[in-house]
Amino acid sequence: MAKKKIMKRSWAEPFKIKVVEPIKMTTREHREKALKVAGYNTFLLKSEDVYIDLLTDSGTNAMSDYQWAGMMLGDEAYAGSKNFYYLWDNVKKYYGMPYFVPTHQGRAAEHIISKILITPGDYVPGNMYFTTTKLHQELAGATFVDVIIDEAHDTENEHPFKGNIDLQKLKDLVKKVGAKKIAYISMAGPVNMAGGQPFSMKNLKAVGKYAKENKIPLWFDATRAVENAYFIKEREKGYGKASIQKILHEMCSYFDGLWVSAKKDLMVNIGGILATKSKKVFQAARNMVVVYEGLHTYGGLAGRDMEAMARGMEEMVDFDTIRARIGQVEYAGKRLEEFGIPFVKPVGGHAIFLDAKKFLSHLKQDLFPAQTLAAEIYADSGVRSMERGIVSAGRNKKTGEHNYPKLELVRLTFPRRVYTQAHIDVTVESIASVYENRKSFKGLRMTYEPKYLRFFQGRFERI
Repeated sequence: MAKKKIMKRSWAEPFKIKVVEPIKMTTREHREKALKVAGYNTFLLKSEDVYIDLLTDSGTNAMSDYQWAGMMLGDEAYAGSKNFYYLWDNVKKYYGMPYFVPTHQGRAAEHIISKILITPGDYVPGNMYFTTTKLHQELAGATFVDVIIDEAHDTENEHPFKGNIDLQKLKDLVKKVGAKKIAYISMAGPVNMAGGQPFSMKNLKAVGKYAKENKIPLWFDATRAVENAYFIKEREKGYGKASIQKILHEMCSYFDGLWVSAKKDLMVNIGGILATKSKKVFQAARNMVVVYEGLHTYGGLAGRDMEAMARGMEEMVDFDTIRARIGQVEYAGKRLEEFGIPFVKPVGGHAIFLDAKKFLSHLKQDLFPAQTLAAEIYADSGVRSMERGIVSAGRNKKTGEHNYPKLELVRLTFPRRVYTQAHIDVTVESIASVYENRKSFKGLRMTYEPKYLRFFQGRFERI
């Protein structure tokens, strides 16, 4: 008698729903009016007009009952809150950094570290830019230089670690400008603008060794470091049996310092971290945070928020939690493949990135294809995504012309512990519908452009 083939077993999220927030489905007519009022910018839509919100995973995650319980234990003393010291202990434990300064969110830490480490005329090489990071570096007087591997600019390349730094590109820059002109090396993992792509531990070790030999500080945008640790565990030889916490600790050991937007991995609504091994940098940051954020023991945060951050740090390294988080993104990718939708491969950690250049191949880049696609997905279903292309790339400071990035993407970002598989199915089916009608879209023209970070507040109209 032939043995029955054992089918692959399904898995479910490692949590159950305890509290619900009602959302409403709107009509196409309502959404068209809302889009027009918002200037076809999904950032300017009202939340109440959004059905499924995949704009960002920043502060939009669902906190656990353990975190909510901690919110009731907030020590709201102006100085020396007990929640601050609990959080500091966890920064040491999970990131391995002895010195810590809290900030209200990640970009505040970016601002402070750029002010401390950058001298006007310096250079900051990194594995692709991120919008707020690059702006803070430029405002401090530095020039950002992209030294990511070439594979990162190819949406169809299946390289498992497209977030790697190209060591030769880095060496060429140092040879050209001199090591003393490198303020620091900025390494993010996973790389947001590349489609949530991780770097490997092997690459990090090589970059760390080179940085140390040349006395160049190496700093880590550890906002989604747990996702990077997960990919190392899943994809890199020698780490399959290691815990997420152990991999995270090893990753951080090669850096001189890091910053974190706690609104992602830590699954809280607000908060940021600046941590370092350097007592000198710590003292400067602790002094500067008082000027820009608040006293060094609260950094613009309430005690209850620091408590939620500390508890979120304990939860973020749970393997089942991070596997379920990335599993949702992988499921969305598999469903999109069924419809032949072009997106960045392999699937990233926190989001699906649609390839707007291929999706709307009839539109030139200066007609804002990614911005157009994000608007049309919302018009179709009420699903909110965001542009990551020419609008996000801004303008060349010298010529005033648009920067034309190789990647023109629409990001659909999945908040942690918020949506179900059914929400993903609705989203995928909407994208498939838009794909069928893609030839009818004629693009957008920009009607208002702010000076900085124009993707947040820029306004457009349909052509």
